[in-house]
Amino acid sequence: MLHARHLALLFLLTALIPRAEAARPMITDDARITDPQACQLETWAYLHEHSTREFWALPACNPGGNFEMTLGGAVSRFDGAAQSGAVVVQGKTLFKPLETNGWGLGLAAGYATQTGRGQSGGPYFYLPGSLSLADDRVVLHLNLGATYFGDTRETRMTWGLGSETAASERLYLIAETFGNDTGRPFLQGGVRYWLIPGHLQIDTTVGSNLADLHGERWLSIGLRFITPPIFQ
Repeated sequence: MLHARHLALLFLLTALIPRAEAARPMITDDARITDPQACQLETWAYLHEHSTREFWALPACNPGGNFEMTLGGAVSRFDGAAQSGAVVVQGKTLFKPLETNGWGLGLAAGYATQTGRGQSGGPYFYLPGSLSLADDRVVLHLNLGATYFGDTRETRMTWGLGSETAASERLYLIAETFGNDTGRPFLQGGVRYWLIPGHLQIDTTVGSNLADLHGERWLSIGLRFITPPIFQ
């Protein structure tokens, strides 16, 4: 049962995690994309309390200015043995870029595989919306979308609600809740810190199922690198 619960959580994260720009360490996405003509690499380790370890890498590039492409995935181990992996392909664009003390709206769609669940994969989409307050010191995010589960041939609505709060020029606090229309919601909180502002960031989060705060928990530790423009 614990293994099945983990796989359900992993697939939900696979459906929601592939985010760029301010995504790490948040699962709820924002109405931003990687800088024009630049790329970024998000890597992190996801440590589940039941001896499960996941290692993610999501490279993303924005060669044209308003279309970001992401291609990456994860490997996973359970009790030291190789377990389910994942591959993510996603495109994201903005209808209205997020501005200081304003709002933004975008569209992301992709395809995620999850070999550990015995399925070939499933498509998904979501609308990321963001609202900037207090000169960007507080930014709120709302995601609404849908994911197709190939193994059960079901389409489920997905959602996420999150916030970013600047504690200092380099340190940010994040909090969010997310889930789908049939499962229990999840809660996650953490911090991220710019080692080199605009280029190198570290982060960490802790999370849990709201229905079982002491029974299903995880820790993530990540590193994010953003390049200067390289497609000029």
